[in-house]
Amino acid sequence: MTQFSRRAFLLTATAACATSRLHAGTGTFEVTRSEAEWRAMLTDTQYLVMREEKTENAYLSPLNDETSRGTYICRGCNLPLYASDAKYDSGTGWPSFTAPLRNAVATKPDNTLFTTRTEVHCRRCGSHLGHIFDDGPAPSGKRHCLNGASLVFVAK
Repeated sequence: MTQFSRRAFLLTATAACATSRLHAGTGTFEVTRSEAEWRAMLTDTQYLVMREEKTENAYLSPLNDETSRGTYICRGCNLPLYASDAKYDSGTGWPSFTAPLRNAVATKPDNTLFTTRTEVHCRRCGSHLGHIFDDGPAPSGKRHCLNGASLVFVAK
């Protein structure tokens, strides 16, 4: 590959990654807010995770160690997303679940990091929650690996 071809490839790949991020969180949702409204209600970390689709550092969320019965709801719109019965310790450092509540989340492809992953969002406000992987326990075989910054736990 020539130097020009390598440069063109790298520029194209970089543009593709940037474009996928620019369109993140766009769409029609039941709950919408302006950027200023989101920034006013969220911390800097919550904003980066929920609105710019970043990932919080592993083992920082207190929700990773939460074991009480209850429901995990969206920090952006209070929609119930995951039941505590679906939560398990994946050993990854992020709250992990086998499945969401019915009609709670939406997914889309995430083509960053030179691979395709499944990104999971709140279906009502579009907030980024995390990713879904195919290495979870039975019965679903799925691991919903979520950012605690996107969630609020409501105990029963």
